[in-house]
Amino acid sequence: MSKLEAQFGKADYEILSRENGFRGFLNIDIIRVKHKLFREGWSSTINREVLVREGAVGVLLFDPQRDEIILVRQFRVGLLDKTDTPWALELVAGIVESGEELEEVAVREVKEESNCEVSQLVKICDYYNSPGVSSEKVRLYLGIVDSENMGGIYGLETENEDIEVVVLSYTEAIAGLNKGYLANAMSIIALQWLELNKSFILQKF
Repeated sequence: MSKLEAQFGKADYEILSRENGFRGFLNIDIIRVKHKLFREGWSSTINREVLVREGAVGVLLFDPQRDEIILVRQFRVGLLDKTDTPWALELVAGIVESGEELEEVAVREVKEESNCEVSQLVKICDYYNSPGVSSEKVRLYLGIVDSENMGGIYGLETENEDIEVVVLSYTEAIAGLNKGYLANAMSIIALQWLELNKSFILQKF
């Protein structure tokens, strides 16, 4: 067995109970579980609350002809007590509903949040956002766009979205990443991926 593979699987834990704790903008399940231990035997009963989400997509918008990155800025309640401003600079992103195709969600969210059409989507990676407390799985894409005349305020008023589109040179975006202006996992992962793969992307597009 490869060291990359876990020695345990579905037969090595037992869910003792699972019930709904809250249903609203967030969905929370209360779980009692036990699992096998690396040091042999079984754990005691573990009580946890889990944020249950279908998944999410994030799209890093990039214009390879103009060497520009397009980001969005919007109000985030999770930052109210943590930073000087809760208006965060981020990727275009959205929640995936049950049965939706990930690429369809990505294209739709780009249109809603930036009023932009994506010519190509390139898969960056999948990752679990915070597996200690959430079931959410995130798919990241690079979206190839034409950034000419981009900018403005977009988003769905019915979802209380008020989104500023921010167009940056590639150099500005990387500098902003290094200075902490993009302090969220989606943006960090996607921009670092583009740093590593930019020469390939420029050759392809």
